[in-house]
Amino acid sequence: MGEVGGRAGQLKSSGLRHGWTTGACATAATKAAYTALLSGDFPDPVEITLPKGQRPAFALAAEALTDETAPADAGTLTAEGAGAGRRAMAGVVKDAGDDPDVTHGALIRSTVWAGEPGSGVVFRAGPGVGTVTKAGLPLPVGEPAVNPVPRQMIRDAVAEVAAEFGGAGDVVVEISVDHGEEIARSTWNPRLGILGGLSILGTTGIVVPYSCSAWIDSIRRGVDVARAAGRTHVAGCTGSTSEKVAVAVHGLPEDALLDMGDFAGAVLKYLKRHPVPRLTIAGGFAKLSKLAAGHLDLHSARSQVDKGYLAGLAEAGGADGELTAAVASANTALEAIQLCRAAGVPLGDLVAEAARATALGVLTGSPVAVDVICIDRAGTIVGRAEPLGP
Repeated sequence: MGEVGGRAGQLKSSGLRHGWTTGACATAATKAAYTALLSGDFPDPVEITLPKGQRPAFALAAEALTDETAPADAGTLTAEGAGAGRRAMAGVVKDAGDDPDVTHGALIRSTVWAGEPGSGVVFRAGPGVGTVTKAGLPLPVGEPAVNPVPRQMIRDAVAEVAAEFGGAGDVVVEISVDHGEEIARSTWNPRLGILGGLSILGTTGIVVPYSCSAWIDSIRRGVDVARAAGRTHVAGCTGSTSEKVAVAVHGLPEDALLDMGDFAGAVLKYLKRHPVPRLTIAGGFAKLSKLAAGHLDLHSARSQVDKGYLAGLAEAGGADGELTAAVASANTALEAIQLCRAAGVPLGDLVAEAARATALGVLTGSPVAVDVICIDRAGTIVGRAEPLGP
């Protein structure tokens, strides 16, 4: 049996509750709505099959039939021809478990009605679901932003219901998300050219807490969009301040900007397989000092500033013993860079050069040149490494 009610489960390895993707919720809502369209009844909870075979069940948070007239024989309705204009809507609230997901708690609805004979499943974007407007994404321009795996999950659910209730499986499925357009403003969607709302995502149906899979997927889609637009120079930036600096220095358009955050490795590994001729890495000095030391995940929970490493760089850059010791015992990376700047030791440039070397090491064999810009908290450039190829 599935996990009834769509409640998030417990991850044994971490103690954190996993959750469900928007794609899984949309599939459950679609299965419930199509079942009601054919039978007149909404299954609640509704069980679906995930790509790896799990069978979770989801409670319905909303349901509606435009025509609630029951069949004369109290049996199933005939295929999709249960009356012109008849529609069924079901909604599921997304539970992202313990993951800090912006779509946690969102109500995801699916409205289903009869399509043209032979049409199969036709997807539409309802309120709160975006539409693709730029090339480079895994869907054609003009299509609703319901990603390929959720589409297949929904098709499979429709086929399952059609087989059980004698339907043809020719339906229009409109997915909507309450307040989705507002939520989407805090995602990558506008920059990626997905306008009007959220994307319906997920490759497994399960959200693993703190895996940040959606962010990493957005990085990859950002590279795809930049390549499709013919960009030859992209910038991976750790935050909004470094992004502004990269734009000021290089004049890059919005679709060349990658919101890298802490995921330097995700940017570099994807560019290795899908190269763009030039990459600028821009970020705060502390985060880029981690990249310089060889860390590809820059989050504070997974890597720390190594002040001993910074002291070694400072010494190599001409720091005397007193300054080297002061850098090694500095309270923060910011204090270390301030001490070196006051003494004329180019620690910022040395960190930028070492970060560039780490990046080029990941990119080995791929035709991508890298330059690096280090900034302080005010956005002042404190270190540069000029473009260098692998």
